[in-house]
Amino acid sequence: MEHFDFLRYIVVSPDVRSGKPCIKGTRIRASDILRWLSSGMTTDEIIEDFPELQEAHIRAALAFAAARDSVTEIAVCQTVGSP
Repeated sequence: MEHFDFLRYIVVSPDVRSGKPCIKGTRIRASDILRWLSSGMTTDEIIEDFPELQEAHIRAALAFAAARDSVTEIAVCQTVGSP
């Protein structure tokens, strides 16, 4: 599987949404996209409601969440002392 470079689409700026990770060029947080997906919205429905988004932005939010989860898992293991 090819690596998806989510950093092309996600930015963090202290001046936008209190520094929360957002889709570049918008005020839409990655967590907003994840919440919409988890509520059952499809990618097409999200893009219909927010035409400034593209499928790549949705994938970036998912990839960002997956990467953040991996980093958190590593940090917890190191803190607890697990291998």
